[in-house]
Amino acid sequence: MSASLKVLTQLFLYLLISLPARPSFADAQPRIQLPRTGLAPGDLAVIINDADPLSRQIGDYYQKVRHIPAANVIHVDFPSGRDMLSKDEFQQLKAEVDRATPPHVQAYAVAWTVPYRVNCMSLTSALALGFDESYCSSECGPTKPSPYFNSSSLSPARDYQLRPAMMLAGINFDQVKALIDRGVAADQSFPKGHAYLVITPDKARSVRASYFERTTKELAGVFPIEIVEAEAITDRHDVLFYFTGLAQVPDLHTLEFLPGALADHLTSSGGQLTGSNQMSSLRWLEAGATASYGTVVEPCNHMQKFPFPGIAMFHYALGASAIEAYWKSVAWPGEGVFIGEPLAQPFAPKLRELRPGQFELQIFSPRERRLGVERSLSAAGPFRPLPRQISLRRGANLVRFKLTETEGYLRLRW
Repeated sequence: MSASLKVLTQLFLYLLISLPARPSFADAQPRIQLPRTGLAPGDLAVIINDADPLSRQIGDYYQKVRHIPAANVIHVDFPSGRDMLSKDEFQQLKAEVDRATPPHVQAYAVAWTVPYRVNCMSLTSALALGFDESYCSSECGPTKPSPYFNSSSLSPARDYQLRPAMMLAGINFDQVKALIDRGVAADQSFPKGHAYLVITPDKARSVRASYFERTTKELAGVFPIEIVEAEAITDRHDVLFYFTGLAQVPDLHTLEFLPGALADHLTSSGGQLTGSNQMSSLRWLEAGATASYGTVVEPCNHMQKFPFPGIAMFHYALGASAIEAYWKSVAWPGEGVFIGEPLAQPFAPKLRELRPGQFELQIFSPRERRLGVERSLSAAGPFRPLPRQISLRRGANLVRFKLTETEGYLRLRW
C-alpha cells in the first residue's frame, strides 16, 4: 500500500461519509457530508403544458423517477404544436412561471419539444435570461454574454438571478422516457468513455478545432480524448463526448453512447428541433446521447454561441449535472436551445458499503486538488478544520477504508 493511501486510510478510520442528495446508507447522513457538486432534484422545477397530453405524460414520469417535489411542478396552459412563441405570448408564460416558481428552485426542466423558440431567442435561454433582444444577433454580430459562463456557482438563481433551462425533448413518449432513463442510469456511474473531438472537412463549422489541442492538454489524465480528422466517427462503442461541426452528421446509428453522454454539432439551425433542413439536435438524443445543443436562428460561426468542449467536460468532471455543464460551456447562449435530461450526474461522488464497516469512496476530479476536512461535536457547528487533507489526482480516485469511529460530525470541502 502506498504512503498516500495509508494516510487516506488512517483518516477515514473515523469518518462516516454520505452524500446529502444521494445517501448510500441512512445512518451516515447526519455525521459527515461531501461537498455538493451539482444540482439535486429539489433544486429543479418541472414545467408542464396542460394543453399538451405528451407534456403531461413526460412531466409526470420525470417527476416520479427523479423524485421532484410536488411543490416544484409548474403547470401552464397554452396551445401546443407551434415551433415559436411570440414575444407577448412568452411574456405571459414567463410571468406565470415566475409566480409559480418556489424561491429555492435553481433550474427548469421543460416537459415538451415545441415550442422551442421565442422570436430570435431559444425557449430555454428566454426562460433563463428573460426575453431580451440583446441576446440575439444583429447582422451576425456578438450577443450579450451569460454571467453563468464557466462559473463555479452551484446556485445560479441566487448568484446570477437566472435559472438555466433544458428541454426533455423527443418526438414521442418512448423516446423521452428512454432519454430520462439514460440520465438516471448515468448518475454516479463513472463511465469509462472517450471524448471525440472531430475536425470535419467543413472548415466554417469546425472553428472549435482551434481549441482541441488545448482541451487535450488541459484534460490529460482526466478523459481519454481523440482528435479525429474525418467527416465523422463510426463503429465506436464508448462515446461519452462527441463534438463536431457539420450540417448533417452521418453514421450515428453505428455508435454506442454511454449514459450521460454529451454530443452536439456546430451548424446554423441544429436547434430548430422540427422542420429544419439541417440535422436537428434531436438526432443526437435519438442515437443515445443524454444531452445536446443547437441554435434556433442563424448564429454565424461564432464559437461563443456554441459549447466549448473543454469547459463542458471540465464541469462534468467536477460532478456537475448535465444542465450545469452544458450551460456553463456557452458564453453567448441567447440563440441556443439546451435539450436532454438535466440532472444526469455521472461523476458525482459515490460511497458504497462493501461489507459491514468497510467502505469504498469514488470521487472524480479534473485536476489535482485537496479536500479539506472539518469537524464539529454538533451538527449545527461550529466546524473547525483538521490538519489533514485528502489529496486527489486527476481523473478517478478510489479509496477503500474501514470504519471504527463515528463520534462527531465532519464535512469535506473543496
